[in-house]
Amino acid sequence: MSLRLGDEAPNFKAQTTIGEIDFHDYIQDSWVVFFSHPSDYTPVCTTELGRTAKLKSEFDKRGVKAIALSVDNVNDHLGWIKDINETQQTEVNFPVIADEDHHISELYDMIHPNASATATVRSVFIIGPDKKIKLTLTYPASTGRNFDEILRVIDSLQLTADYQVATPADWQHGEDVIVVPAIKTEDIPAKFPKGFKEIKPYLRTTPQPNL
Repeated sequence: MSLRLGDEAPNFKAQTTIGEIDFHDYIQDSWVVFFSHPSDYTPVCTTELGRTAKLKSEFDKRGVKAIALSVDNVNDHLGWIKDINETQQTEVNFPVIADEDHHISELYDMIHPNASATATVRSVFIIGPDKKIKLTLTYPASTGRNFDEILRVIDSLQLTADYQVATPADWQHGEDVIVVPAIKTEDIPAKFPKGFKEIKPYLRTTPQPNL
């Protein structure tokens, strides 16, 4: 059965490039981006792990930990990381899980038989501090992930978790947000003192409240 939004992220123990971890212990009270790769020494994945490493400061300021998975072993991962560091001019600074028996890949439904019987698709799970799955994305093996979009989604998820707002299409950090329909229009000024605009009775916008 595939995992759905709001499900608890299944826990597991695994060998990684930083030693054995318990996944829930690794999460602690952080947000997590958990993403899979078809195998080591693959070109698209090399660019993705390099990009993730370069975004460490962006993840840190959002309280986000990154963790990757590939179906090869730890020694292969460590050799691959040397290539990533060299070719992407960075230092991989997050763990990469070894999943040779596909246990975790199957637990998270990362293998799609119609795409490949053995290789994982490019899955992305964003997991909250409550260990619940907040977002899933699935890319084919040929298409690299858009990490700017992943950061944008994290900004939206963290904002909407704390305030009664939603984010509109193509929203970027700092732009106006939508007041959720559950709030009556007459109650908006008390909750959002920066003001609001009523475009339609069901579409009310307000400046981003946490700025």
